[in-house]
Amino acid sequence: MASIEEVTLQEINELIDNDRLVLPTLPEVALKAREVAEDANASASDLAKVINNDAAMTARIIKVANSPIMRGSREIEDVQMAIARLGITCISNLVTGLAMEQMFQATSDLIDKTMRESWHHSTEVAGIANVICKHYTNLKPDQATLAGLVHEIGVLPILTYAEESDRLNDPITLQKVIHSIHPKVGVKILQSWEFPKELVDVPANYRKFNRDTGSDKPDYVDIVMVANLQTYLNKPDHPYITKLNWADVTAFGRVGLDPNIGDSADEDLNAEMEAAMAMLQAS
Repeated sequence: MASIEEVTLQEINELIDNDRLVLPTLPEVALKAREVAEDANASASDLAKVINNDAAMTARIIKVANSPIMRGSREIEDVQMAIARLGITCISNLVTGLAMEQMFQATSDLIDKTMRESWHHSTEVAGIANVICKHYTNLKPDQATLAGLVHEIGVLPILTYAEESDRLNDPITLQKVIHSIHPKVGVKILQSWEFPKELVDVPANYRKFNRDTGSDKPDYVDIVMVANLQTYLNKPDHPYITKLNWADVTAFGRVGLDPNIGDSADEDLNAEMEAAMAMLQAS
């Protein structure tokens, strides 16, 4: 007999294939920002125009650009200055990630609470991923941030299904289903958004703790995997703490990070991680 997770995944896939459950689409400001970033002939002012049409996004980008993680010697006063400081690609990735927050909302209390918890967790993972990427790898911190923000994107259609079908009303069952199938659904979404493979791979693989990549160099999956584990350090009863031997997690070796970083991380690094998480949160 098929498990509730298998049944739910099959039903969600059938609904998506028959256009009866629409995959989430990126907000317009994110779509336009990515379009500009991918245009070789586009300028910083083109991207600034897109962002400035969205007052809330303008404020968020200026806040991020002035955060302890991003700021330079001069205060950023407008989007144009932020782009000049951080670059078109970085700002486009930030817009994409920050715009996603508005997708994590629902009408019923249980679903809305679960969505907000997922988004909050994603911002924690993204902030830590940014810092780990910057200090331990040659990869791009803005891409690592986006990877953290999308690693649980597959939660959205599951919660839409739960809300519209009035199923999965039990919080424990809902969490069990989410944990089991959100990676596969997340891959579908990122593929539909035409995200690069290095990001599509993140939901599918960030919990494969013994993955062999055939390389000693880290990728964005490794960064998100390590960052995700870090978020459970203050949850001593979680299976990732009680049952998982972090020394067996191959990503730590590729990232060049001690699996016992939670015990030994210096205060400056911890403070930077806290600042990066705060940077991504609206309030």
